[in-house]
Amino acid sequence: YLLIKRYEPRMVLFGAGLLLACVAGKPAGVLVEFSKSMKQSGVFEVIIASMGFAAVVKMTECDKHLIAVFVKVLKRMGPLLIVGVALATTVVNISIPSAAGTSAAVGVILIPLLISSGIPAPIAAAAILAGLYGGNLNPGHVHPTIVAELAKSSSMQFVSTVAVPLLTSVVASSLVLMALSVWVTKHQKKVGQEVVQCEEQSALIDFKLNYLYAVLPLLPLIILILGNANVIPALKVPVSHAMIIGAVITLIVTRANPGNFTKAFFNGMGDSFGNIFGLIVTANIFVAGLQALGLIKMLINYMTTSPAIAKAAAIFGPLIMAVISGSGEAASIAFNTAVSVHAEQFGMDTMNMGAIAVLSGGIGRSMSPVAGCVIICAGIAKVNPLDVIKYSSVAMLAA
Repeated sequence: YLLIKRYEPRMVLFGAGLLLACVAGKPAGVLVEFSKSMKQSGVFEVIIASMGFAAVVKMTECDKHLIAVFVKVLKRMGPLLIVGVALATTVVNISIPSAAGTSAAVGVILIPLLISSGIPAPIAAAAILAGLYGGNLNPGHVHPTIVAELAKSSSMQFVSTVAVPLLTSVVASSLVLMALSVWVTKHQKKVGQEVVQCEEQSALIDFKLNYLYAVLPLLPLIILILGNANVIPALKVPVSHAMIIGAVITLIVTRANPGNFTKAFFNGMGDSFGNIFGLIVTANIFVAGLQALGLIKMLINYMTTSPAIAKAAAIFGPLIMAVISGSGEAASIAFNTAVSVHAEQFGMDTMNMGAIAVLSGGIGRSMSPVAGCVIICAGIAKVNPLDVIKYSSVAMLAA
């Protein structure tokens, strides 16, 4: 209820956890869980290094070069333009793990491109939403890190587990949007069909594209893939090291001001601690409150008697929570911390159950009228968020 009312998610999770712990007569449990969460060194190191790298990519404007490459390719895609835009958004989301950040960076360029190609405005906005959980292919992103920790595995193993289902679901949803676009164009004269112009779009016309800069946002992922696939064994390094190597190479190639570059990297690390790691800590506190009351044990016992219920819960639990709250992160983190960690008791693999919950949360967020990314895309397309949801919900159910 409080998340629907748009209260601060960390405050809601912390407050709810504290309340439940007090009802159970174990208020000190919240403090114990806080201390325990702060010692998640593996999770902490990977996430802050990843977000530090994302910050320097934005500061050096390498993300704009990556988007400019996609614009060149997408203009030649004809009827498959929507599919191309969704996949392009997925790739950009790998280097900019924030859904809102990606939708803003990509949307201002690609939504006008879609509209000018004759795609109805609400469907143009929905095409961006179809690719907004590509961040799960970034091994430094919050979900691969958390699920890998629960499964006692590596975040690269999570990425390899989730890659094919994720990309398949993006293609499925964008093909549905393509079909909807054809149907709407045939049966309705106009659906918010105002061509959107913006400074970013006009600036791209005279944009001097540097292909080397365009590769830099994906450099850590390239390093990790080459290393883990034993193509170049010397590159088999921890995720945080790949992010730092990527950042240093970005500094050298772009010849950015070292002082500003360092500030951006550490500011990105600090923001990730407050926003992302803070969400993980408060989700753990909420789960600790549930455990103090014995609700988790009761839920696990119930699911153990019917593994089919556990599997359905992994799909629809985070999905419904994300639709209601607008936050795929809060929904997936809370579910995985509370339920997926016990996957083996339901006859499931922890990595697979965690991955299902993560994808469901991301899909649900793209169907939520209160999600920040939905509101941003609708704003760029100059349509009502509910008009966008009318089409994106059908596509995301296909996903």
